[in-house]
Amino acid sequence: MTQKDKRVAHRIYLYLGALFITSLVVSNLIFQKFFYWHPVDVEVFGSKLFEISVGILPYPITFLITDLISEIYGKKNANQIVIAGIFASLFSLAIILVADSVPATSWSYVDDKTFKTVFGNSSIAVFASMITYLFAQFVDIQIYHFWKRLTKGKHLWLRNNFSTWLSQFIDTFTIVFLLCSFKIIDWENFYGLLISGFLFKVFIAALDTPFLYFGVYLFRKRFNLKINEEISLD
Repeated sequence: MTQKDKRVAHRIYLYLGALFITSLVVSNLIFQKFFYWHPVDVEVFGSKLFEISVGILPYPITFLITDLISEIYGKKNANQIVIAGIFASLFSLAIILVADSVPATSWSYVDDKTFKTVFGNSSIAVFASMITYLFAQFVDIQIYHFWKRLTKGKHLWLRNNFSTWLSQFIDTFTIVFLLCSFKIIDWENFYGLLISGFLFKVFIAALDTPFLYFGVYLFRKRFNLKINEEISLD
C-alpha cells in the first residue's frame, strides 16, 4: 500500500471513529425519552412490543461501525475506537455534572428543574451503562474475530449478526436493569422493554448486514484488499 493510500485509510478510520463516538455520546444523552414503534400491535408482559428508548436508535450504528473497523482495520483498532468512545462519554458526563451544579439565572430559558429532569438522571446511570457498554462492545469484537478466524474471512453475514446478537442482549439487559434500578422507569416494564429492545436490535442488525457488505466491498475495491486482509495503520 502506498503512503497516499495509508493517509486515505487513516482519514477514513478517523471519520468512522467520529461517527461512532457521536452516536455513543448522543444515545446516552437522549435515552430518557421513549417512543412506540408499531409495525405490529402486540403486548409482551403488559408492555406494547417495541416501546423503546430513543437512545437505542444510534446504538446499532455503533456496532455496525465497530464490525466494519474490525473487518478492515483489525481487532486492535476496533478496541481503540471503543476505548475512545468510553472516554468521550465520561468526559461528556463530567461536563453535564458541572453544568448541573451551577445555578440558572432567573431569565434562563431552561431552569434548574428542567435541566435536572432531562440530564440529572444521566450521571449515575450513564456511568454504569458505560461500563456495561464497554464490556458489550469488547464481547462483540471478540466474537466477531472468533467467527472471522473460524470461517477464514468468509461468511461476513454470520459474524456480523452472531457477534451483535449476544453483545446487544448484554447491553439491553443491563440498560433496562439500570433504568429500573434508578427508578427512571417502573419494574413492571422490565421484561417488556428487555424483549422489545433486544428484538429491535436484532432486527436492525439484520438490516445493517447489506450496508456492512457494501462498506467492505468499497474498502476492498479502493485499497485492493483480499478476503481476510486488513489495513495496518502503523
